[in-house]
Amino acid sequence: MNYEFLLQSVWHPPLAFEEVAAPKLPPEIELQALWFSGAFGRDFRLKDGRMLRITQFGEWNHGPGPDFTHAAIEINGLHFTGDIEIDSRTSDWESHAHSTNPAFSNTILHVAFEPSQREMFVRTSNHRQVPELLISPNQLSEALRLPSRETAISIPGRCFQPLRKIPKIAVERLLREAALRRSSQKASRFLRIADAHNRDTALFQATAETLGYGGNSFPMRLLAQRAPLQTLLGNLKESEAILLGTAGFLEADLYLKSPDDTREYLLELWQTWWKIRPNYELTGSRSAQWKTHGQRPANHPHRRVGGLSALIKEWSTFRKLAFAAPFSTKPLVDFLHGLQHNFWSNHHTLTSNRSRSAISVFGKNLALELAANHLIPLALHEDRFTFKDYYKLRHASTNQKLKRTAIRLFGDEKTASPFLRRLPHQQSLLQLYHDFCLEDFTDCEKCPFPEQLAQWK
Repeated sequence: MNYEFLLQSVWHPPLAFEEVAAPKLPPEIELQALWFSGAFGRDFRLKDGRMLRITQFGEWNHGPGPDFTHAAIEINGLHFTGDIEIDSRTSDWESHAHSTNPAFSNTILHVAFEPSQREMFVRTSNHRQVPELLISPNQLSEALRLPSRETAISIPGRCFQPLRKIPKIAVERLLREAALRRSSQKASRFLRIADAHNRDTALFQATAETLGYGGNSFPMRLLAQRAPLQTLLGNLKESEAILLGTAGFLEADLYLKSPDDTREYLLELWQTWWKIRPNYELTGSRSAQWKTHGQRPANHPHRRVGGLSALIKEWSTFRKLAFAAPFSTKPLVDFLHGLQHNFWSNHHTLTSNRSRSAISVFGKNLALELAANHLIPLALHEDRFTFKDYYKLRHASTNQKLKRTAIRLFGDEKTASPFLRRLPHQQSLLQLYHDFCLEDFTDCEKCPFPEQLAQWK
């Protein structure tokens, strides 16, 4: 019995007449970011039955008007260029007054996630009908790739007893297949972004998302979309100001709050930012909320964006290590850990005093997270890395979700400790929790996974 068969034997597709609950819609800004990342693919069927292909996802619109400009699509082979608007609901086109707003007159596609309760026609102010695409709940669930629910209770599940009875070699095989399944899913996500844009853009967004670990993954991913890599590489001298300014961290009053040794750095950034500000600054409705309270100083979004700006200056070396054949984690981790910056190697935030000791711009644990969640899955998929090499990697860091998973599956952390040290083990435990624990709505009582484990060989 392999892992995929185990999944199929536990979870059956719903009956044709069974009503499936739609996932709760994320905020509209997240839906827009998912769309731009290519998470739903390129090929669709419009509401009227015509075939749609996205040939160019366009650019984020930083001001009023449609969400994406300079986009290109094909409908039944006919080519169109213009703007794309993403709304939560079909009816938002009317309720948001897009139909009477001339700024939306060049819209070539309206994308929504919930249908209208009544028949309606999406038209521009010059009475041109706009093609409509409705993303289904299944497409949204697949694109989110996030647990539909979580439990904060660290209690053993029913599966820990049968897991104890299985020989260690069989447990290792189970974890290996779960790790490979997780790796395959992550590689697919990376490749979807690469298909929508290119490999370097996918790497840039993956790196930004990793730097946002600890509550700011989405704002960092959004920043990487709003301040695209090609723009930053084409304007290296301005790239730091573009990143910090687009993130919303270069407000004028920040200068007054900062210590004296920071003001020189801020003044230099501002002298660049005020000239290019209109090209990048976001309106309030298009910005994401940064999590700053309750963050460890090393995780503050100021320094994480600063770390991203330091990496841009060394992008050529970074991409060679990330896409190397064969792939190796050590030179990548050493390179990232060795990154330095005149300001961020000694400051936690834009308002903090200078640190007495040097601070890593890109820590080793973050570098390993980037490898585990993005680069190793891609390298495994492309045969640039072997599972044997993967199995050798250790990761000392364990978060609360991982500990909760260990207790759920093995009864307690002590029993699970042999499976908390290696990087692939950690990934496999999270995948098992996602595939089984989060798919059971009976608090473990009727989950068939424990009984299926008895058949695992």
